[in-house]
Amino acid sequence: MAGSSFLALIDDIATILDDVALMTKVAAKKTAGVLGDDLALNAEQVSGVKADRELPVVWAVAKGSFVNKLILVPAALLISVFAPWLITPLLMLGGAYLCFEGVEKLAHKFFHHKEEEEAHHKEVVEAILDTNVDMVEFEQKKIKGAIRTDFVLSAEIIVIALGTVKEATFINQAAVVTAIALIMTIGVYGLVAGIVKLDDGGLALVKATSKNLWGAFKRKLGKAILWFAPALMKTLSVVGTAAMFLVGGGILMHGIPNAHAYLHHAEEAVHHIPFVGGVAAVITPSLLNAVLGIIAGAVILGLVNLFQKIKGKLQEHA
Repeated sequence: MAGSSFLALIDDIATILDDVALMTKVAAKKTAGVLGDDLALNAEQVSGVKADRELPVVWAVAKGSFVNKLILVPAALLISVFAPWLITPLLMLGGAYLCFEGVEKLAHKFFHHKEEEEAHHKEVVEAILDTNVDMVEFEQKKIKGAIRTDFVLSAEIIVIALGTVKEATFINQAAVVTAIALIMTIGVYGLVAGIVKLDDGGLALVKATSKNLWGAFKRKLGKAILWFAPALMKTLSVVGTAAMFLVGGGILMHGIPNAHAYLHHAEEAVHHIPFVGGVAAVITPSLLNAVLGIIAGAVILGLVNLFQKIKGKLQEHA
């Protein structure tokens, strides 16, 4: 009896782990949009510090991220136990915030003057070069800003992950959300550490003094890395923004009654287009999600700007 009970327990554990692995994979796909933006934002946040301090800063932010997860994961699980009805509204709120953040990034990109960006960059460079500037305080500001950014994005990731397993048992919910939190934290900050040190690695290769074929190869590779590093950051930013609309819009779309039927009708309508119907049917749901995401983000950004203007005028008259 004891042996059979033990085998049954092992089988139950194996089944749970299998379910957790499958649900974690689904949750990871759902949170991929936030991950892309998280990666780009955090790499950008820790840029602007001296080369020998980049990894310590990344590690400090990573520790802050783990603390964020220690707060957010239990809070999410408590919600799933005592207020499960909150998961869908929080999921919708997270989707709306993703869309808003994406549109805000586009607005900043296309409507902010280049002079403002250059002035900010100059200010950062001068702070690094100025010996009178307290670099410890400068780093702490960078770290605190990055941890705040991480908290918001981590909350989005955890809510999205919880939303994908809201019908599962509590044990599976806890396992999936915890796994996602760990994977995202280790993955993001491991990649951030690699990204911020790419240029240093490229520079070291460029400085190779060997006159043989191997030395020439290292110098060419170094130059390629120095070109690739900023291109990678730009690509991450673009992909992250696009993913925000796809994921955020997809969350909002699923919150619309009968949305699945509308998407199915749209797929069928474009499927009959000659030559490209099959491809069009595949990308139509994602395209509609993105369009909804952009529209929702634009509306929210407009409301936020209107609120800020009204608040400013009230303060002027106060």
